[in-house]
Amino acid sequence: MNETPSWSKILLLILVLAVVGTALYYLAGVLIPFAVAWLLAYMLNPVVNFFQHTCRLRFRLVAVLLTLALALGLLVGLFLLIVPPLLEECTHFEVVVRRYNSYRNQNATIPVVVREFIDSNVNWSEWIGNDLLDTLKGLVPKMFSLVYSTASAIFSLVASLISVLYLFFLMMDYNHYARIWITFVPRKAQPFARMLVSDIERYVCGYFRGQFFIALSNCVMFTLGLWLINFPMPFALGCFIGIISFVPYLQVAGLLPATILALLRAADTGQNFWLLILGVCMVYLVVQIIQDVWVTPRIMGRIMGLSPAVILLSLSVGGSLLGVTGLILALPVTTMGLLYYRRYVINPVRPWMK
Repeated sequence: MNETPSWSKILLLILVLAVVGTALYYLAGVLIPFAVAWLLAYMLNPVVNFFQHTCRLRFRLVAVLLTLALALGLLVGLFLLIVPPLLEECTHFEVVVRRYNSYRNQNATIPVVVREFIDSNVNWSEWIGNDLLDTLKGLVPKMFSLVYSTASAIFSLVASLISVLYLFFLMMDYNHYARIWITFVPRKAQPFARMLVSDIERYVCGYFRGQFFIALSNCVMFTLGLWLINFPMPFALGCFIGIISFVPYLQVAGLLPATILALLRAADTGQNFWLLILGVCMVYLVVQIIQDVWVTPRIMGRIMGLSPAVILLSLSVGGSLLGVTGLILALPVTTMGLLYYRRYVINPVRPWMK
């Protein structure tokens, strides 16, 4: 029997995909909070099951509330550990700048090329003459405007009341939904639906869960490494690098704030700038080796199965199309696309029809 689809079926499939894509585009404001809540519920459900079954809690409501309290406590703890040192470092910034401006010609701990670059790009007379505080007052509104616009976009997506309600009810009945969802699919399409959901759980959800634990391990390793070399603000910088490492290869961007902190430490204490940067590079090297040799293979396994060239291309395309969201979704979407391309184009076999 010839299973090759006719042109009418192909056109019908394209039409259905176009209609679904258009609907998703216009309903994105409603569906994205639900999708985020579903993803968080998927990631937190093992914790809920642990409290309910391993700790033998009688009511699932108690397990859900404990899980949400634990997650909220971790977020608040991170905030309290990161923000106060950051504010303290910012208040110390003016003193360091004034000291550097007074002794920059005699400061041998900062390389000449770095001093020349700073002197040629920073108008010290304007900064010091108008008082650094006045300059900062002009910059603060712009900074707060940028922070506010970014924070509002993030919180409207993740921390809105609707998303929290979605998350709560999904966590309450997650195991039930996982059992009965297939009954809403037509019987003829159930085998394909099961396979599709299984692939999504393995490649998409597995990727996000794996990247979460990799980012968490990077937070710990970078914080410990920066603390061991006595680098300024080790916890804040380590957590920042760990968080941005959720997107593969983006942790390199952490070298920019590390360089600025090294410059401030060299100007403030007289430590050698290059030794500070060398210490940061050694921390990066050690963490990268541990991550590639031990952490990533154990957590991710062969979930992605993509070469580095394909990963970089996928991240570039995703970032150019959707920005940060594209960087986050690029790899799982690419993996799913290649999987189904091989399955239905290169080797067109329908396992659910056997």
